[in-house]
Amino acid sequence: MGFNWIILPILLFNFTVTLALTNSGDAAALRSLENIWANVPLNWQGSDPCSSQWTGVGCRDNRVVSIRLSSIGLEGTLSGDIESLTELEILQVPIFLDLSYNKGLTGNLPAAIGNLRQLTDLILVGCSFSGEIPDLGSLQNLVFLSLNSNQFTGGIPSSLGKLSKLYWLDLADNQLSGPIPVSSGTSPGLDMLIGTKHFHFGKNQLSGTVPSKLFSSDMRLIHLRLDRNSFTGPLPSNLNNLTNVGELYVSNNKFTGPLPNLTGMSALRYVDLSNNTFDPSDAPPWFSTLRSLTTLVMESLRVGGEIPQSLFTIPQLQTLRLRNNLFNGTLDIGSNFSGQLQLVDLENNRIERFVEGGGYKNELRLLGNPYCDQSTSDTRCATGIRSTLPYTTPIPNCQQLTCSADQKQSPNCRCAYPYTGNLYFRAVSFSDLWNATKFQALEAGLLKSFQSQQIPVGSVALSNTFTNEDSYLQTTLQVFPAENPRFNQSEISIIGFILSNQTFKPPSFFGPSSSSGHQTALLKVNPGSGSGSGSGSSSDSSSKSNVPVIIGAVAGGCVIALIASFLVVYVMRRKKEPSKPKEQSQPFATWDPTRNSGSVPHITGPKPFTFDELRQSTNDFSNANAIGSGGYGKVYKGILPTGKLVAIKRAQQGSMQGGLEFKTEIELLSMVHHKNLVKLVGFCFDREEQMLVYEYVPNGSLKESLSGKSGVVLDWRRRLRVAVGAARGLSYLHDHSNNILLDENLNAKVADFGLSKPLGGGQKGYITTQVKGTIYYMTQQLTEKSDVYSFGVLMLELITAKKPIEKGRYIVREVRVSMDKTKDLYGLDELLDPKLGLATRLKGFERYVQLAMQCVEEAGVDRPRMSEVVKEIETIMLLVGMNPASDSTPTSESYGGPAGAHPAIPTAAKASSTTAVESSPPT
Repeated sequence: MGFNWIILPILLFNFTVTLALTNSGDAAALRSLENIWANVPLNWQGSDPCSSQWTGVGCRDNRVVSIRLSSIGLEGTLSGDIESLTELEILQVPIFLDLSYNKGLTGNLPAAIGNLRQLTDLILVGCSFSGEIPDLGSLQNLVFLSLNSNQFTGGIPSSLGKLSKLYWLDLADNQLSGPIPVSSGTSPGLDMLIGTKHFHFGKNQLSGTVPSKLFSSDMRLIHLRLDRNSFTGPLPSNLNNLTNVGELYVSNNKFTGPLPNLTGMSALRYVDLSNNTFDPSDAPPWFSTLRSLTTLVMESLRVGGEIPQSLFTIPQLQTLRLRNNLFNGTLDIGSNFSGQLQLVDLENNRIERFVEGGGYKNELRLLGNPYCDQSTSDTRCATGIRSTLPYTTPIPNCQQLTCSADQKQSPNCRCAYPYTGNLYFRAVSFSDLWNATKFQALEAGLLKSFQSQQIPVGSVALSNTFTNEDSYLQTTLQVFPAENPRFNQSEISIIGFILSNQTFKPPSFFGPSSSSGHQTALLKVNPGSGSGSGSGSSSDSSSKSNVPVIIGAVAGGCVIALIASFLVVYVMRRKKEPSKPKEQSQPFATWDPTRNSGSVPHITGPKPFTFDELRQSTNDFSNANAIGSGGYGKVYKGILPTGKLVAIKRAQQGSMQGGLEFKTEIELLSMVHHKNLVKLVGFCFDREEQMLVYEYVPNGSLKESLSGKSGVVLDWRRRLRVAVGAARGLSYLHDHSNNILLDENLNAKVADFGLSKPLGGGQKGYITTQVKGTIYYMTQQLTEKSDVYSFGVLMLELITAKKPIEKGRYIVREVRVSMDKTKDLYGLDELLDPKLGLATRLKGFERYVQLAMQCVEEAGVDRPRMSEVVKEIETIMLLVGMNPASDSTPTSESYGGPAGAHPAIPTAAKASSTTAVESSPPT
């Protein structure tokens, strides 16, 4: 996304009567994050996150109490401004910070996060954070701490030992090193976390011995992961104090000494001791004492002797993997083996004889034993690979259903963009990956979990199921929306949260539920395939709206005044009217879309269309006619029966306005008529659809032209023409240049000038009008000089073709630092767009740059007025040999005065509910 802040046409700021605004500190903190993050949710617009219900932001009493933005493709860093979200003081509710599965989030975790003292859930799974984990010891209310699957380095902070309420500690899959810290003197350690149920330290570079002090008899652990590190020495004998542990992973380390005696760990269900260097030993006596075991994995441990028959009688045992050991003698499974037993893997041992007749018919792998040298025809001596393919959700042959190349067919015979990622199960107790019954139970569990959170999920599908190199069961998950082709960003975030916060509890054979130690992690996510509302892929979602065609707007300076006048009159009229609940909820209640009657919007010009009319004009809204998308929905190119080309903006289900909002928007859009205004042709409020029909503008957006995507080449003269056209109209949002459209003559037309919506909270009849995409940065205060600053940014955008802020580099700062008035082109050669035509003399260029830099002066009083900006650009055009009045001269109709007049924009209207004072944007 771009860098959103302080611009708003001075007469189109909010005419708002509000009941309560988001706490100013909370709002400023969120806007700070919005400024440094790319791909923020599409509805992060406006100055009031709580009242505007920003996606992923949870509020209570106008304070921000949670941020849940999983899986939406965020990019950037996490700044220290996060500490300003201090209301994290409501102890009765969970306080979430969940940014999981946003691989574009990088950099260090700021120390300031330790100041969120009431935070209960800190979940940053599957991002790209690096550096050392800061001191989090002051987060005394923390219950979930999930920092797994990042790039953290350094040691485990001993201060985590202060988190007495911690239930879940997951630091797995990082690059952490050093020992596990335990308390000493006044220094805290992890042994103090006696109430914590989950220690996940696997897949790091931790070393040293595992301290016996870690395992006191008071410890309540139920899940211990130490696997895939570099631990040395023997495992402490008091490991047996962990009588509640159900899953124990210590594989792939450098442990030495005797094979640990696990007799006291009676709750163990899943054990993996593989690939260590314990002393050689015979089969340990505790093998048959762990009566809760479902899975025992002991590979490459130099364990020998005969396997006791009692091992197979453990009642719940399903998987036994003992390959690459020294077991010898006779294998006798007996006839009293567990009825659950599915796999016995004894490959590469020294077993000489196998006793037949016990009745065991399931999978037995004996390849690499002396027995197979004598029984080469025995199928148990084969490779153990089943001919049956692993489970894949069956997709029916849906007749007459053809999905576009980027869509997928769901099991319910619908074409959609699913949320897609890989599920990892760490404690699976079965081995028959072709067993449809088990995976269908998983599908049903997933579907129920999503739907219980009110997410409109229609179906789920599994595929590519296998056991990976970490011995985890891996399967690709696709989650399909029920009705709309895409999930919206809020729904995507909730799906990610369910998986990152262990809300989903799988069937027992996929491992115990999360409350008993199981973890299912969506570690690799492709949110682009499931993102909704215009974020089709991570590249698309870098802007809040990607609608390169028509939306509705203004481009004449006094047109702004005209619109403002209408809005003032409209708001004042609405204030005097009594509340009409029925009209607000059903403003089109008596309108038959086939007849111009009833409570059709009060408009002249735009025509009401039926759904069927617009469907036919777009060939049933085919993807071939889709020409843009944004937070509102999709935009389609259409041909009316008259042959007129139009652009139809169709709202998707999750982004539709209320009826009153939609009706008000139509009325406002129809009030202005000007050659630089994208004209509203018509609308549709039929079959629960909301569509706006605009004239078709052929040359796309300014953003597309600057990037080269449109094929239109903007030389110096054309850029001056765009600048003067935009200057005469709207002082436009500096990071929404994609809403400046170019017609067939490359004249600028400005889109998306305003939306209207009713306020909640019982204040019926009041209306907010605000420019779409506008953010009041920090102070939420605007003057006409704020617009000038943003227009200066646009001027720099025009000559550099760069985004206002990209990868932490701000265009104003870059120009200011590089500028050298003693050199040609002010020494800005490397910053300028090569397509500008640098080989030829750019007349007036230095004067243009001086004007732009005057517009972005720190203090508002040092910036020119907008009328002065227009006059100066016209002077530059004269120097170039251009006629400023040609092709873009305003008409008397728009200005209410003689053609060619360029009046100054009036001072701010007094109708605003807030006082306008000078605001200076940060640099």
